[in-house]
Amino acid sequence: MATRCDRFYGGRFALLQPQGRGYRSGLDALLLAATLPATATGRLADIGAGAGAVGLAAACRNAAIDVTLVENSPVMADLARRGLELPANSELAGRLRLVEADILAGGTARAAAGLGDGTFGHVLTNPPYHPHDHRISPDPLRAAAMSAADGDFLARWVRACAALLCHGGRFATIVRTDALPTLLAACDGRIGALRLLAIHARAEAPAPRLLVLGRKGSRAPLSLLPARILHRPDGTLTEFATAVAEGTADLGL
Repeated sequence: MATRCDRFYGGRFALLQPQGRGYRSGLDALLLAATLPATATGRLADIGAGAGAVGLAAACRNAAIDVTLVENSPVMADLARRGLELPANSELAGRLRLVEADILAGGTARAAAGLGDGTFGHVLTNPPYHPHDHRISPDPLRAAAMSAADGDFLARWVRACAALLCHGGRFATIVRTDALPTLLAACDGRIGALRLLAIHARAEAPAPRLLVLGRKGSRAPLSLLPARILHRPDGTLTEFATAVAEGTADLGL
């Protein structure tokens, strides 16, 4: 498979990504990484890591965390593994490990892969973006990355992520806005203090995606944060989007 080496944060880290097929990570991954507080410590899991964009960005932003990249696709796991060996990632690689596993396989299988329930302080995840009844790509690698396998997929995914978190652990994901009811139901009784952050491509356009953040075991109510805009009317990036792309954005979450 043809690959390309993409650099992020002005060259502070790099990814090996598929070229001509599959899914290449971009701004969504960097938005997720920007939710990590500057004071974060401990273990972080990047669930559905793909080539490792979210986890590498998080490790690049915060020197006090250890990151586990969790990926089920052998093809993408291999790219992530090779990506950790890139010279651009040499200063980060010691704080990252890769686990090739299916988080939906159940707690026993997760534990056997080294993903024990309640063992992570942070979980960041960019799950397949489209619902199972959305038009599916003819490219199997892209379809697996972008489309849910069935109608219950997102709910099961969120429940598995919650199981990995310790009490009080932080959860963050990015989803389509129409996935919100499913997400809220899956978080009920597991993840509270939910905060919703709408991400608009332009100020006048509806928000196609939401950042959703919360804490395991919290009973605090849901809150809606001020929306963020990615592009000005002329199509150029806003200061916020530029800061996300450069790794300097702090969402203060």
